Amino acid sequence: MSSRSSGVHDIRAEMVANVLSIQVAVGEQVDVGQQLVLLESMKMEIPVLSDAAGKVIEIAVAPGDVIQEGDLLIRVG
Repeated sequence: MSSRSSGVHDIRAEMVANVLSIQVAVGEQVDVGQQLVLLESMKMEIPVLSDAAGKVIEIAVAPGDVIQEGDLLIRVG
């Protein structure tokens, strides 16, 4: 799930899950399809891929966090 406003692209959680790992850092350039975060839900690993190219301007979660559907994960600008 993502949303866009004024050139900023928010990557949001599509389900309740645990954050296993963050694959990018603030300031890093990412491409469409690049893995950003690895989530775990119901013993399944779920990669979160970027659907926008740009620079990572915010990481809103950390490994070990429990997230809810709609929570902000990564902001790309």
